[in-house]
Amino acid sequence: MKTIMYFLKFSIVLLCLFLMNCAGNSDRKAAEALGWEVGFQAYTFNRFTFAEALAKGDSIGMKSVEAYPGQEIGGGIQGTTEFSMSQETRDKVKELLAARGMKLNAYGVAGPRDSAEWKQLFDFAKDMGIGIITAEPRFDQLDLVAKLCDEYGIKVAIHNHPAPSLYWNPDTALKALDGRTANLGVCADIGHWIRSGLDPVECLQKLEGRIIILHFKDLNEKAPEAHDVPWGTGVAKVPAVLAELKRQGFKGLFDIEYEYNWLNSGPEVKQCVDNFYKMVAELQGSH
Repeated sequence: MKTIMYFLKFSIVLLCLFLMNCAGNSDRKAAEALGWEVGFQAYTFNRFTFAEALAKGDSIGMKSVEAYPGQEIGGGIQGTTEFSMSQETRDKVKELLAARGMKLNAYGVAGPRDSAEWKQLFDFAKDMGIGIITAEPRFDQLDLVAKLCDEYGIKVAIHNHPAPSLYWNPDTALKALDGRTANLGVCADIGHWIRSGLDPVECLQKLEGRIIILHFKDLNEKAPEAHDVPWGTGVAKVPAVLAELKRQGFKGLFDIEYEYNWLNSGPEVKQCVDNFYKMVAELQGSH
């Protein structure tokens, strides 16, 4: 009898795991149907090396990463993730990514000082297979950046840090984009909009058609000193944000940039991913 009971309990556990896996796959398919992909900004793990950041993202099942300038590479590779790295270092970083089956979805937030550095950045992005550069170019650099975007076939997404940074208000980004190539758009950081006292849904509405990538966040409060919390548990009105992006027909990247609990944010980052897929499934009517 005990053997039968153990077998039944074991079978129930296996069934539950199977059903959970099916539900998880269904939720992910709902996001895929919208053309939405979740990746992570390596800055989430900026207390660690780039190699360690990849390991942390991989452990959560994420295969898409945005590198940022200045992170120690690690993994036996000298140097940092600056776009000025040598060809030898680039090749080693490619090997590091390939070993985990991971890809660079973007690079930034970058701020080249002059035309030579901008060209160096685009050369780096092309060689590394990076399709999106997140940046905060000066107003006097916009024509150059737009030209390079079209020349290289690489998108530049203008990022918003909180006020009083250059592009904290979406109206400023709209002015910068007016009349310029569609390869120049926006990296929408919804958390920084909240820190600046703005409504993320209203900001997205203003920028419709020019959003290339999101640095996605949810915050514990509407204040400059607010900190990140798992998506859907804070004040960012995440379901409404997702509904607005669906209405716009947005297709692209949601990069997690989790800036809290720096040394042990992995469980919270995983919760962001899980919550995202559940909310998308609900938005699609899959639940």
